[in-house]
Amino acid sequence: MERLCGPDLPFWVANETLHTDRPNLPECFQLSVLSWLPSIYLWAVSPVYLFYLKRNNKGYIMMSIMNRFKTVFGLLLWIVCWADLFYTFHELRQGLSRPPIYFITPLVLGMTMLLATFLIQFERLRGVQSSGVLFIFWFLSVLCAIVPFRSKILQASSQSEVTDKLRFTTFYFYFGMVVCELILCCFNEKPPLFSNVVTDPNPCPESTAGFLSKLTFWWFTSLAIKGYKMPLQAKDLWSLNHRDTSKVMVPKLLKEWEKEQAKAKSHCEQSLSSQAAYSKPPQLTTNHTAGGGGESSPEEVEVLLSNQKSAPRQPSFLRALIKAFGPYFLIGSAYKLLQDIITFVNPQLLRLLIAFTKQKGVPDWWGYALAIAMFFTALLQTLILHHQFQYCFVTGMNVRTAVIGAIYRKSLVITNAAKRSSTVGEIVNLMSVDAQRFMDLTTFLNMLWSAPLQIMLALYFLWQNLGPSVLAGVAVMIMLIPFNAVIAMKTRVEQMQYKDARIKLMNEILNGIKVLKLYAWENSFKEKVLAIRQKELSVLRKTAYLGALSTMAWTSAPFLVALTTFAVYVTVDENNVLDAEKAFVSLSLFNILRFPLNMLPQVISSMVQVSMRSSLSYHCLWSIFSYRKSSATGKVKRSSKVRTCTMLLINVMVPQGSLLAVVGHVGCGKSSLISALLGEMEKVEGDVSIRGSVAYVPQQAWIQNATLRDNILFGRPYNEQKYRCVLDACALTPDLQVLPGGDMTEIGEKGINLSGGQRQRVSLARALYSDAEVYLLDDPLSAVDAHVSKHIFDNLIGPEGVLKGKTRILVTHGISFLPQVDNIMVMVDGRVSEMGSYQELLKQNGAFAEFLRNYSLDDIVEEDEATGTHFSLLSSYNSAKKMVELVSWLCVKTKVYLEYAKAVGPLLSVLICFLYGCQSAASIGANVWLSQWTNDASSNQTQENVHMRVGVYAALGIAQGILVMISSFTLAMGNIGAARKLHFNLLENKVHTPQSFFDTTPIGRIINRFSKDIYVIDEALPATVLMFLGTFFVSLSTMIVIVSSTPIFAVVIAPLAFVYIFVQRFYVATSRQLKRLESVSRSPIYSHFSETITGSSVIRAYGRHNAFVLMSDMKVDENQKSYFPGIVSNRWLGVRIEFIGNCIVLFAALFAVTGKENLNPGLVGLSVSYALQVTMSLNWMVRMTSDLENNIVAVERVKEYSETKTEAPWEVEDKKPSSEWPMQGNVEFNDYSVRYREGLDLVISDHCLSVQIGIVGRTGAGKSSMTLCLFRLLEAAAGEITIDDVKIAEIGLHDLRSKLTIIPQEPVLFSGTLRMNLDPFEKYTDEDVWKALEHSHLQKFVSNQPAKLELECSEGGENLSVGQRQLVCLARALLRKTRILILDEATAAIDLETDDLIQSTIRTQFEDCTVFTIAHRLNTIMDYTRVLVLDKGQIAEFDSPTNLLSQRGIFYGMAKDAGLAQ
Repeated sequence: MERLCGPDLPFWVANETLHTDRPNLPECFQLSVLSWLPSIYLWAVSPVYLFYLKRNNKGYIMMSIMNRFKTVFGLLLWIVCWADLFYTFHELRQGLSRPPIYFITPLVLGMTMLLATFLIQFERLRGVQSSGVLFIFWFLSVLCAIVPFRSKILQASSQSEVTDKLRFTTFYFYFGMVVCELILCCFNEKPPLFSNVVTDPNPCPESTAGFLSKLTFWWFTSLAIKGYKMPLQAKDLWSLNHRDTSKVMVPKLLKEWEKEQAKAKSHCEQSLSSQAAYSKPPQLTTNHTAGGGGESSPEEVEVLLSNQKSAPRQPSFLRALIKAFGPYFLIGSAYKLLQDIITFVNPQLLRLLIAFTKQKGVPDWWGYALAIAMFFTALLQTLILHHQFQYCFVTGMNVRTAVIGAIYRKSLVITNAAKRSSTVGEIVNLMSVDAQRFMDLTTFLNMLWSAPLQIMLALYFLWQNLGPSVLAGVAVMIMLIPFNAVIAMKTRVEQMQYKDARIKLMNEILNGIKVLKLYAWENSFKEKVLAIRQKELSVLRKTAYLGALSTMAWTSAPFLVALTTFAVYVTVDENNVLDAEKAFVSLSLFNILRFPLNMLPQVISSMVQVSMRSSLSYHCLWSIFSYRKSSATGKVKRSSKVRTCTMLLINVMVPQGSLLAVVGHVGCGKSSLISALLGEMEKVEGDVSIRGSVAYVPQQAWIQNATLRDNILFGRPYNEQKYRCVLDACALTPDLQVLPGGDMTEIGEKGINLSGGQRQRVSLARALYSDAEVYLLDDPLSAVDAHVSKHIFDNLIGPEGVLKGKTRILVTHGISFLPQVDNIMVMVDGRVSEMGSYQELLKQNGAFAEFLRNYSLDDIVEEDEATGTHFSLLSSYNSAKKMVELVSWLCVKTKVYLEYAKAVGPLLSVLICFLYGCQSAASIGANVWLSQWTNDASSNQTQENVHMRVGVYAALGIAQGILVMISSFTLAMGNIGAARKLHFNLLENKVHTPQSFFDTTPIGRIINRFSKDIYVIDEALPATVLMFLGTFFVSLSTMIVIVSSTPIFAVVIAPLAFVYIFVQRFYVATSRQLKRLESVSRSPIYSHFSETITGSSVIRAYGRHNAFVLMSDMKVDENQKSYFPGIVSNRWLGVRIEFIGNCIVLFAALFAVTGKENLNPGLVGLSVSYALQVTMSLNWMVRMTSDLENNIVAVERVKEYSETKTEAPWEVEDKKPSSEWPMQGNVEFNDYSVRYREGLDLVISDHCLSVQIGIVGRTGAGKSSMTLCLFRLLEAAAGEITIDDVKIAEIGLHDLRSKLTIIPQEPVLFSGTLRMNLDPFEKYTDEDVWKALEHSHLQKFVSNQPAKLELECSEGGENLSVGQRQLVCLARALLRKTRILILDEATAAIDLETDDLIQSTIRTQFEDCTVFTIAHRLNTIMDYTRVLVLDKGQIAEFDSPTNLLSQRGIFYGMAKDAGLAQ
């Protein structure tokens, strides 16, 4: 430096700087280091920055006034700097030689200013609105210029006049302009021209925010204020940043996944080429099952898969994720590294501060400098930490978007085998839970390397501080790690399975609730749920005990470590003195250690969980991701479980433009044929080709949750004339007049508010509107009335219909249409037995002719009309115009907290708080004792009471640990008790809720209460309460400690507390609404997804794949729109709350410096080390307050559904009918009228006697409603029904329902054994059950099954055909054998022979009973004693069939339509 500054200007003078009350830096230091620092920074950064700007062009910004000012100031600065340079040359000419530094510094500064000016313009051309690089540069320049600024004034004041006038002036010019540049740099430029910010109605302010605003997340404030003032709504949310949308994210992941698969495939082919047996055929078109070869059977495929497992290379989904999202995530990791290092600066500063308080006669400014340094380190740490979190969470969000998008895209092309291997619920779970898991994991991933790093650094500093005795502490820590890890591993896994089972069962119960009510089976199912719940709770209880242990370990760990370390340190060597410096610096290091030590086992366990779930998901994904789409004929299999072919060697050729009818018995493979044509079956051999586009009408109509018109258009453009024509052809026009919103009526999930016939017709209309070339119609006529099906056949399907000239394949049971079709194909047991035209087949005189002769007499058409949900329309439509969950905006009331406390138990609640208080007291006690102990060092009484000091310290600490454990235990017990009560009440209420509630409430909403909300009460809430109490007491004890050591601190508490509460209110209000918006926008993703899976065959048939993918993406983006501000709100809060924490550190340190005279070092150490850890607790406390408010909502929602109106009691003791009742089965309706909620009146008034009664009427005339009245699913509005002189309104519901039997319209089966489906209460013997099966013609089928009665029925009875399900329902009725039987269109989905069997069974088995038949095939009731004709809910005609025919009324008209009367 001597060469640069010359001998007269020394570089460093200790006496002038450190050891004086008015410190100053020498001129050489100012000219060199302080001037060059900003320049070095800018020149170092600019190459990288320029490269970045070249790559990222955002469009250019117009020159603004501000930009002009910046440029002018930059040029002026250059001129000022070089003015100095030329002045030095001028002095040289004058003969006054200056040292070289006077030439170098102005030159360097001038060049740097030119570079800065160039950057200002270059940024403008590249569309940078606010520059961080330049901000830091100007900030450094101002910081470095402050020292000369002060020293020049000090010099001038000490001398009589200013010696170097020009440099003095230029410097102040320079300083002024640098300050101006800094101020200008804080403001933003306008957005670039043509950027999406301009076009977007509500852009995210992040993209346009300034550097400072981004640094402190200030740009979020506007939303926080808005959310505080009034409830946020979806429209207030910002649009998603383009880079976070599904459009960008999903392809990114899929691209990587495809690369992975390609690698795996090439690897697989190499490893398999050696195994001749399983060699893969080169073409992959036939590849159906996961990884299977062309002709390999599923068993071989499994072998294949296991071989692949042994091979090292398997496409890893995790690897694809890492490749797609790793780079962005690494930026966050870099921040994390920086933050880890900065963490260790504060303990070092604390050491200096304690040393400072010990020394006498040192300048005060040292202390203040230390206090301010501590503040700035903490501030920097805060900012870096939160930016790291921001990167991690955004990565997590992107991972979730991509995973959901990928699963959705794959599930649209999922193979049937894969679809069977996992239920819809499991795949939705994969989407919701596991995507969430991946997301949570990204946030913790950095801990995997950061935790060991922090531990190593902490140990290094501890070693410096205390020497080898640290190892004792480390040993304790290492012993605690496996303890924590074991606890973390132990739990969770079993509970998942119980939860899944419980929800699956609840789902079935709610879907089949009507059947449960009709059969009075609620109790049996309620017991089943409670049994699962009991197991779930016992797992929870175990978890809670383990949790209490781990909480104890986590709270006591730092203490135990400190205790062992200090004890060893003091006892090992007599010269070791524990003074304040050593003790409190070590304590703060131990506190830093606490976090990584606790996190490591957690991260590892959640890694294990994710890898476990992802291996589960992996199987799911693998089966989903093994892409396929193909067509199949020849042998086709339906169920891979039963290795039999559904269809064998079928050869069919359908000429273009012809109409082929497919007929046959139940379960002979008619629907399978259609599926095979669509490529939905597993092909064994052969192939299929279809020319032209396809329209498909499935046997059970698939209706979307959208408007009626959307369901018909199905994404095609609206054409008024064509649309009307379609409606007429499908006989939908009259229905539209009934629907409240016409064709804009919103249809509930699964078409809940349409009758069966309407659903089927909408499905037909969709096919017709799609204007395809090939129509595959799977029994579309079975669900509609006789006259309607005639109308549809004539106007739509038949030779004269709209579809003439198109190729049509019609599966049907209706014989009356067969003469009019071109070709008929008869199927028997999966083979084609005959094929030809109607005449040809009659001539052949085979099975078909036989079949026809038996039935053509009663020329029959079938019909089926859904339950009276027809009426429920009006009211459900008005009450739920849109089935959208109402977001409860109201602030969560104290009442809910009290409710929860009541569920926990009031005494227990008080006890828990008391225990927490005690535990904090013990903790403070231990630390105060430690500070007393360290003061022994200064008074030299160290040796005599070492043992007492260690003993008391240990006692206090251990007491704290035990109290922690006890309080966690009691808390856990209370929480589990509460969870049990709340779930029990909810279930109890739902089982007792009247049917009308289930008609108007989407099932998803109820399931949500049982899954999401109960989960929150089970797991999230207890954890939150635990954390909240913990952090609250820690923060409280910190305040107490600081105030007791420096009382003046009390003055600062009030303003800080005010700011804290202020920020907390803003945050809680906004974050709660964001959470609610997020959860409201989450359910549509899943409901749309499960809807897609159920309708995947329809979506594929119509080729609507891409449109549905787009819809799903929109829903995910909509959800992320509320999730993203949620992340940012946490960062926004964190920065602000931690700022308050940093202020506490600052003031604690400052007051320690000011009160240095009357404070001992022990107290200084105590108060500052407490202050250092308060930041964390404050931050968590707000977070927990908010989580508590969010989670307690679950209690509110569960309570709301536990208190809905219940139906009449199940048993009324004093009105119990005798066990033999009803003897005769006389049913009377007296002036009876009833209504579906507040909708239409439905009036039925007359007497009916014990006879066989047929009930007929057009769709929606109220036929089904009549049966509902008998079962009191609808309560009377007026009048009464009596059975054998007992008024049914007076007895208990179970007493009534168990004495009636219904064969309902839609056969509902529950998953479980066949035996359980017939007799859930196990009242009957096996013999009875077999007898019932024999009468219902199922005996042959069941006895052929290997499991016999224990045959497992899948969810909804999917593994039986619709006809077989109907027969199971008949068997139920035969088993119960009550005096009154109601048949609700029970024969809709059954072929004629089976129908005949059923009718004869009913006539023989129920001859002495009252039978009500809701008929659609009029021939079935022609021989009944009486026929009741309903019209619009009124009794129109009531007489014997022959009399009614002669009256020529409505009945006659219907008979004529069916061809039964002339």
